[in-house]
Parts: sequence; structure tokens; C-alpha cells
Amino acid sequence: MIPLRDQNPGIRFPAITVALILAAAAIYYFVQLPEGDSAFFEYATIPCEFSGGGPVSLHELTTGVCDTFQEPGLFDDKEILLSLISSIFLHGGFAHLLGNMWSLWIFGNNVEDAFGRLRYLVLYLAGGVVAGVAHIAINPGSTIPVVGASGAIAAVMGAYIILFPRARITTWAVLVPLSVPAWVFLSMWFGSQFWIAGSSPDVAWEAHVAGFVFGMVVALVMRRGLIDRLANQAFQFVR
Repeated sequence: MIPLRDQNPGIRFPAITVALILAAAAIYYFVQLPEGDSAFFEYATIPCEFSGGGPVSLHELTTGVCDTFQEPGLFDDKEILLSLISSIFLHGGFAHLLGNMWSLWIFGNNVEDAFGRLRYLVLYLAGGVVAGVAHIAINPGSTIPVVGASGAIAAVMGAYIILFPRARITTWAVLVPLSVPAWVFLSMWFGSQFWIAGSSPDVAWEAHVAGFVFGMVVALVMRRGLIDRLANQAFQFVR
């Protein structure tokens, strides 16, 4: 199921959502394309670097074996902890970028309204970090760079299902546009991640699951205040 749009108009201009989309696009075109694959190894999250305590070496990358006693790292000055943030803004290709940013555009504006701009940005970045840490915990020896905003966007989607469960999502279903409640669409999306786990080993499904659950938990804890904030904003908007 591919989301086309939601029938849930925002209250304010989604400045942070737009900024995040522009930042991801700019990094893709002005950093990734000029640098090529080296950008993945320099800026992406690589689980082996956390379990091994240092940047991966060329030997580790070519063999796929995490060995802490090999030669110096390929990018010895890499800030490994910061890669949990920088990897959120990297993508595996244009289709990956487009798919992620389209989902962020659909779900982000309403969540930004609810959280406010600063807290929404924190939710997004924290969701991406939680997703990255979950992937590292489950795949500590992996030397494959993990890139993409999917974990961060999953956190936004997790918050959306708590705050707007009855909002209608228009989606493609067997080549026919179909409108379903957000809780139906997002529950199916969440369930599909476990199917991906067995069918698409190159997809960091555990990062998606962790990000989604994180967003749900945060929204559940803050739900009363977020709903009140939405009501106050709506009142001020129509007054």
C-alpha cells in the first residue's frame, strides 16, 4: 500500500517538515552525488564501528567481517556517534529519497502541529537515533552502512497513529485508490515490517519498528497535552 495523501489538513505551515525535506534533498544532491559511495562509509551508521570501537577498515568492508584487530579505519577521523544523526539525512538513491520524503510530507505536518516545531524536530531526530541503536543492537557485527530517514519518519508515523487514528489516508491498493482510517493503514505498514524481515534482508526493518514504537510511546505519554495544544491552535486559527 502506497500512501497518496491524508485527509487531515494542517493548521500552520509545516516549517520543520519542509526544512527536513529540503535538507535531505540538498545533502543527496550536493554531498552524496559528488562523493559517491564514500559518503556512506564516512557519514552513515555502521554497526561494526560501535561494537568494534572505531571506524571500519577497508579489510572489514571488503570481507564483511567485523575484526577490531585489523588496519586503521578507512575514515579515521569519523565521528561515530554523530553518524547516528548524519545517517538520517543520507539515502540509497533517488527513489529511496523520494519515498521517504513523500511519507514525511503526508504525516509530518499534523504531528508538527501537535508537538510544536522544536519538540517535533527533537522527536524526529530522537526517533532516528533510537532506530539506529536498535539496528546496531540486533546486528552488532554488520559492516553494511545504514542510511535513510525511515526510522525517524516511522517515529512520526507512530505519533500520528496515536494522535489521529481516524484521519483518512488515501492509498493505492491493487491499483485502485482507497481511503482508509490512519490506524488501519499504519497498522498494516507496521505489520509489513515483519514480513520484510523475512523477505528483504537488505532493509533495516528493526529500525523501522523501533522508530514507530518510540513515536507511539512518546505520543501516548504526551497525548493529553498534545490534544489540548491542537484544540487551542485550531481555535486561534478559526477565530
